[in-house]
Amino acid sequence: MKDILEEIVAWKRIEVAQQKELLPPRQLYAKVENLMTSLSRRSMRQSLADSPYGIIAEFKRKSPSKGWIHPDIEPEDVVPLYASNGASALSILTDEKYFGGQAAFIERMRPLTDTPILRKDFIIDEYQIFQARLIGADAILLIAADLSQEECKSMTAVAHELGLEVLLEMHSEEELAYAELDADMIGINNRNLGTFHTNVENSFRLAELLPKDKLKVSESGISNPDTIRQLRQAGFQGFLIGETFMKEKDPGLALKNFIEAI
Repeated sequence: MKDILEEIVAWKRIEVAQQKELLPPRQLYAKVENLMTSLSRRSMRQSLADSPYGIIAEFKRKSPSKGWIHPDIEPEDVVPLYASNGASALSILTDEKYFGGQAAFIERMRPLTDTPILRKDFIIDEYQIFQARLIGADAILLIAADLSQEECKSMTAVAHELGLEVLLEMHSEEELAYAELDADMIGINNRNLGTFHTNVENSFRLAELLPKDKLKVSESGISNPDTIRQLRQAGFQGFLIGETFMKEKDPGLALKNFIEAI
């Protein structure tokens, strides 16, 4: 079976190299430095900790396993409604080839909401962290399956220097050593990124093996409000949900109804 994660990461290396040709790192870093004193940050971690629901509502138009989910919808149609209907944080896909996203989506949404925004992408180079800061993200996703522990530690430090929080994602017992790194939030992905098979039991299985003092996020495969209640009892405070909302005609209303049912 083809490993989808390996394919995505291989393409991401090519994509980042192309982006560096268009905007050399030195120029990107200079742009970010000019922003450092003017752009305030919003804490995704604190927003999740303070919320009785902890929903991270995701704007995702496409996935490698299911193809286009909602191809014609724009972030302006969804993200402000996510924010006003109770999302504790917003996840916006910026990968274009596999998820139909754009970095510009975050730039466009940043002035429209005070809700923290997570840049959801496959980050394999610190260049992408500076990009995240430039476009107005509040947090980034780092994926243990993409990075060595040393790379993850270094990228977390860069993110913190730029005022960004880190959601560090793991999927298996073999990756649990990453939980000891200095990430702001720990995510358990219920989706195997090699096969894209999803099983929410993965969060329940790994919950007790995670550090007690870390804010925990369950990602993917959550479609029932009852599951949120059960995951909260298992120690999770954040719940990343995308397809459950995005497959509906009105994702913002779907979120509102979901929260009311919790």
